Amino acid sequence: MDVQQWMNRARQQIESWIQQSVESWQAASGSVEEAMAYSVNAGGKRLRPQLVVAASEYVGIDPERVRDAAVAVEYLHTYSLIHDDLPAMDNDDMRRGRPTSHKVFGEAMAILAGDALLTEAFVLMSRLDAAGFSPWGVVRATNQLAKAAGRQGLVRGQVQDLAGEHQELSVEALSDIHRNKTAVLFEACLSIPALLAEDEGQAKVLSRFGRHFGLAFQMVDDILNVVGDARQLGKATGTDAGLGKATYPRLLGMEGARQLLGDHVRDAKHGLDPNKAQVLEGLLTFAVERTW
Repeated sequence: MDVQQWMNRARQQIESWIQQSVESWQAASGSVEEAMAYSVNAGGKRLRPQLVVAASEYVGIDPERVRDAAVAVEYLHTYSLIHDDLPAMDNDDMRRGRPTSHKVFGEAMAILAGDALLTEAFVLMSRLDAAGFSPWGVVRATNQLAKAAGRQGLVRGQVQDLAGEHQELSVEALSDIHRNKTAVLFEACLSIPALLAEDEGQAKVLSRFGRHFGLAFQMVDDILNVVGDARQLGKATGTDAGLGKATYPRLLGMEGARQLLGDHVRDAKHGLDPNKAQVLEGLLTFAVERTW
């Protein structure tokens, strides 16, 4: 299987789903929908919804049935970026190659746009029963995404990340931050289709894959913040050092960081069925070999 071709097709399909969803808002000038659409339409890798699609194929579900879940995770991810970029957080001016939301719409509207995208994600999750999934499966999947987004996941990770600035952290403490801030959403993306299918065994395997995938992804982000090309990344480089953030290259050196990255890649694949994991493994390869 040509994974790059699969990714191109999946991304086109996901973009179509997103555009249909955004167009339904009928965003007017000056509205919160305008600010929401600005950030959602900025593009990006669409990696998280691609993982939802790949996981659905892995467990034998037609990806069309999980379209609301795929769009929901992209909305939730975009909300997190809007808020992370705020002056009170990471204070970034550029995201995905264009000015950040608060630079265009002001801080108040950026906060509200993020809040609205987070809420809209759960509007989409709540209607997955219309795709033929059982109420129990929908509740389990929605619960997984909610925990990933809240105090046990993204929010906790962001709190830990802010508290860790200009502090001497251990590798274990840094991994805990990144597990919450980054990996839990990958875990949710991978396990949602299995939970919708009510397959607990596959949900555990895919959750493990997502955890190590997310940690590997964050490690690459840390490395690219040091050696990446800002034009390719669509955001400034060297910002982690400027904020006094602990990173894997800073704690382990570049060689040590790359070695730990390889460990996560190996551990991610543990338990996957090799006969049907080509796309998942291809996405993992893309994540760790990317330059943007």
